[in-house]
Amino acid sequence: MKLLLDTHIWLWMWLEPTRLATRVQQQLQDQTNELWLSPISTWEALLLQAKGRIQLQPPPEIWVANAMQEFLEAPVTHEIVLVSQQLGLPSDPADRFIAATAKVLDLTLVTADLNLLACRDIKTLSNR
Repeated sequence: MKLLLDTHIWLWMWLEPTRLATRVQQQLQDQTNELWLSPISTWEALLLQAKGRIQLQPPPEIWVANAMQEFLEAPVTHEIVLVSQQLGLPSDPADRFIAATAKVLDLTLVTADLNLLACRDIKTLSNR
């Protein structure tokens, strides 16, 4: 399976692994699965760090590089931007980009976000 992690799932994986459901943990550890991450998640993590909502140690540049080692980097393309406007999602731009990435690249989005789980245009794996 090709899994795209929503930002909170990626952060929980590294900062709060007990928040991950058993099924999600198993899928993340399954070596036959591909793990993908959007640069939008890095952007969101850095915003959370700047707001003091999370603490990335060592410094963000090193933390992100270490946390990306197991992941394929999903591109942000013009097609993804266009699809982000076509999905019937709330106005959160990060959610729109991540959902559109899942749709365009045919990835399964791992999330606990109810809005994303309700989106019928993408495949999802629930962390609920």
